[in-house]
Amino acid sequence: MKRRTLLQASAATAVTFAAPMMEAQTLPVGPIRIVVGFPPGGGTDALARVLAQKLQAMWGVNIVIDNKAGAAGVIAADFVSKQAPDGNILLMAHINSHALAPSLQPKLAYNVERDFTPIGLVGVTPNLLICNENQPAKTVKDLVALCKQNPGKISFASAGGGSAQHLALEMFKLRAGIDALHVPYKGSGPALTDLIGGQVQYCFETMTSATPHVKGGKAIALAQTRPKRAKGHPNVSTMDEQGFAGFDATTWYGLVGPAKMNPAFVKRINEDMNRVMAMPDVIEKFDQYGAEDGGGSPERFAEFIRSETQKWAKVIKDAKVQVDA
Repeated sequence: MKRRTLLQASAATAVTFAAPMMEAQTLPVGPIRIVVGFPPGGGTDALARVLAQKLQAMWGVNIVIDNKAGAAGVIAADFVSKQAPDGNILLMAHINSHALAPSLQPKLAYNVERDFTPIGLVGVTPNLLICNENQPAKTVKDLVALCKQNPGKISFASAGGGSAQHLALEMFKLRAGIDALHVPYKGSGPALTDLIGGQVQYCFETMTSATPHVKGGKAIALAQTRPKRAKGHPNVSTMDEQGFAGFDATTWYGLVGPAKMNPAFVKRINEDMNRVMAMPDVIEKFDQYGAEDGGGSPERFAEFIRSETQKWAKVIKDAKVQVDA
C-alpha cells in the first residue's frame, strides 16, 4: 500500500511538473530573431518592433530585430528560407518579397509556398496617391485628364522598380488607360524628397511614409488605395469612390518562418500574435501606421498570400512590367 501511494504521489508530481514543460515546448528554445528586409525606421521595421516588444514581455524570451535590407525585402526572405525550422529565426514578410517578387523575378531563389511557414497576417496598409502643392491636378479625375493630355510626360516616383508603389502605378495606368513616366528611386525617402521638391510630380506611397508629409502640408493626398477608408485618413476618399471600382493596391506585412516549422510553435505564436494585436495600445499604434485587418489563422494568411500573388501576377503580365533581378 505504501508503495502504491508513493507511486501515485510520484505520478501526480510528474504531471504537475510536466504541465509547464509542455507549455514551454510550444515556444522555440533560446532567443528569437525577427528578420526585417528593410532599414530601421520604415513601416515594416516599426510594426515588427511593436510585435516583438509585446511578445518578448509575454514569453520572457529575448526577441531581437535583425535588419537585412536590400532588393525590396528579397535578401531577407531568401536568408530566412534557408534557416532551420526551429522557430528561432522568423521573417516579417512583405508584399514585395511574397507577392510581387515571384512574378517579377523568374530566377527567384526561393518558392513562397514551398519554403515558408505562414504564421499570421500583421496588417494591411493603403498607399496614398499624393502630389506636391504646385501640381495642377488635385483629384484623380483631373489627374487622368492631365495624363491623357500629356502622354508619357507626367512623372510618378516610386520606391524602386518592382516595389508595391511601382505596381500601384501600373495598376492605375491599366485601369485609367493612361501613359505616365515612372521614376524609380532607391527607397521611399529620396522619392518623397524629390516629390516635395518638385523634381517629380506624383507618386503612390505607403501611408506610413506619406502621412507625416500630408499632415505637415508638404504633400497633398488625392486618394487612398484600399476599397475602404483607413482610420488614419478618414477624409481622403478612395480610388473606388473616385470611379475605379474595386481598386485595391496595398502594402501588407505578416510573420512567417522557414518551411516545416513545428505546428505547436506555429499555433502558439499565432495565438499570441492575435492577443497582442487586440491590445488597445497596439491597435492605437497600428492605426497610426494605417495597418488594419491583421490577425486570424495561419491558414487565412496563407490564402491571403496566394490571392495577392495571383492578383499582382496578372497586373505584372498585363502591364508587361520588367525589373532587374
